[in-house]
Amino acid sequence: MQSVETEKILMTEVEINKEPVELYKILKFEGIASSGGEAKSIIAGGLVTVNGEVETRKRKKMSAGDTIEFASEKYLLRLA
Repeated sequence: MQSVETEKILMTEVEINKEPVELYKILKFEGIASSGGEAKSIIAGGLVTVNGEVETRKRKKMSAGDTIEFASEKYLLRLA
């Protein structure tokens, strides 16, 4: 992960190796959630936004350029 400043908001870049990637897997593999079950619970609870919209689909397909926000942290996906 690498941090970049975008519009005065700190955003962490997350490299993905393929597209699409399911949302819960990103939360799990990046350590945002401690397990897949926790990631799914966080998403189902409406605590995650994707591209500025609340997302409750655990298996939402994510691609490079998408943004995820959780717990006042923002993540930008980019293809490795």
